[in-house]
Amino acid sequence: MIPLSSFHAMLIPILVGMLLLAVGFNCRDKPFGVFGMWVGMLLILGTVVYKILAKLAE
Repeated sequence: MIPLSSFHAMLIPILVGMLLLAVGFNCRDKPFGVFGMWVGMLLILGTVVYKILAKLAE
């Protein structure tokens, strides 16, 4: 099995967030589309904030 490096641990939530943003934007007239965009943005922003806080703690 491939070991999960810190790069992959950060890449996976960002890719899932981008996928949710894309699907949510295509279905933006339905409630689950808006929710998908909301969750996608939270995943991306959460990953970035986590990485910034980890660098500041060093």
